[in-house]
Amino acid sequence: MLTALSIANIVLIERLDLDFEAGLGVLTGETGAGKSILLDALGLALGMRADSALVRQGSDKAQVTASFAAPAPGTPLAVLLADNDIALEAGEPLLIRRTLKADGGSRAFLNDQPCSAALLREVGGHLVEIHGQHDDRGLLAPAGHRALLDAYARADTGAVAAAHAAWRAAEDKLAVAHAAISEAERDREWLDHCVAELQALAPQPGEEAELAEARAAMQKGERLAGDMGAIMEAFEGSDSGPAQLRAAARRLDRLAGDHPLLAEALAGLDRAIIEADEAETKLHEAARAMEYDPERLEATETRLFELRAMARKHNVQPDELAELTGTLAARLDAIEGGSAGLAMLEAAVAETAAAYTHAATALSDQRAKAAIRLDAAVAGELMPLKLDAARFRTLVERLPADRWGPEGMDRIEFLISTNPGAPFAPLAKIASGGELSRFILALKVALAEEGGADTIVFDEIDRGVGGAVASAIGERLARLADAGKQLLAVTHSPQVAAKGAVHFVIAKSSEGVVTRTTVRMLNDAGRREEIARMLSGAEVTEEARAQAERLLEVAT
Repeated sequence: MLTALSIANIVLIERLDLDFEAGLGVLTGETGAGKSILLDALGLALGMRADSALVRQGSDKAQVTASFAAPAPGTPLAVLLADNDIALEAGEPLLIRRTLKADGGSRAFLNDQPCSAALLREVGGHLVEIHGQHDDRGLLAPAGHRALLDAYARADTGAVAAAHAAWRAAEDKLAVAHAAISEAERDREWLDHCVAELQALAPQPGEEAELAEARAAMQKGERLAGDMGAIMEAFEGSDSGPAQLRAAARRLDRLAGDHPLLAEALAGLDRAIIEADEAETKLHEAARAMEYDPERLEATETRLFELRAMARKHNVQPDELAELTGTLAARLDAIEGGSAGLAMLEAAVAETAAAYTHAATALSDQRAKAAIRLDAAVAGELMPLKLDAARFRTLVERLPADRWGPEGMDRIEFLISTNPGAPFAPLAKIASGGELSRFILALKVALAEEGGADTIVFDEIDRGVGGAVASAIGERLARLADAGKQLLAVTHSPQVAAKGAVHFVIAKSSEGVVTRTTVRMLNDAGRREEIARMLSGAEVTEEARAQAERLLEVAT
């Protein structure tokens, strides 16, 4: 609910501070006094387009601050504010501030935290609804009729949206699988050749490094073969060094007990024999490792070169050939087993499509039943508004399957027929100005109890009507207010003005070249005088005052 509005330097308003209450508040004033300026200022606070023409002449900046009762925890607005890190203090109002510079720049704040104009518009949509004779965004816009009917039906569209998302996800997976199989089919001949070639080669991880190391060792063995032969001869035969050391050790062993030094010499000789044996073992191992076998070297080089050539062919490292073999084989297997995989994915698409159809059909049935109730509710409001011959119908039309979406499978539109036998058509195309305003009011009264913003503004919705029709409009506005809504009605009708719980009068005054618009709340006497002015025109007569008194008495 709107609790306060502060305006500074907006067109003709130099400074204005207004407090608002629950119920029906009416705003009156002579034509041109500036009622539209007040609504423009409120619209600016609610995120409407910032037009530098709104800045008062001679000022460099305009500002509007609107105060609203804080939303209850858990409501969509409270969730929206929390999602955008807008803090709400317990018991404190929600403050919206919008500044507009003369050069066109603007800034917006929610509880003194900067926010985007887009977020401000979204928040404003939760706070206030503005309806007027030429409103093309609210009840007249077919794009919003589905949401209005769903709210009236109290339908939970979340299940349909979730089912639609699951259906589309299953279709996407199937499409990806089809594309992959199609691509693999195009490459099948190439895949057959590559997989056969790689499997015949049977590359192993790390094999290239092992072959390169073995090849290098054999190449070294070829170069060192002569030296190694000569060295090995020193360790072979009865005249070799190790053989002579062993013979000497055997003789010395018989003499070692005759002198300590001989024992020490024998120990040293034993160590030399051990070292010589270890050296001979290492030499034999090295010889085997570097053994030069022309056939073995050729086979090693052939294998090594085949691995490297295959790696170059596929633009991978030799150690990646084994993994590539598995990857290409899997692609080939996917072609062979693709039919079974596609069958599973197609079954998933059919299952999710059926789930969506079931949920959307249930929603469609709920909408159809709610449409009947809404049509009856609107019909009950038309006769008092002197639209006896008019008929209202909520169209619930099944869309083609290719247009089904997360909101369901229906097209929703509000249609009217203003004369007996005339075809139904959209509101904006059939109704005249006066009829249109009354249709909007009838719809709003029928829809009011099903949620929506707590604050509703009607901008001259009684234009072009008077007498009993204006009185019926005032009664319905009051009824909307009694249903727990805060209403602000800009009106030229004394019958509507008399129904207000709070009455503001808008006036324009001039001092030299300076023109100002002011707004003030009227007391009982002031209300009677203003309604009398609305009844009689420029000169207020006693008869007009008496009529105003009667209107006020009836309203209470």
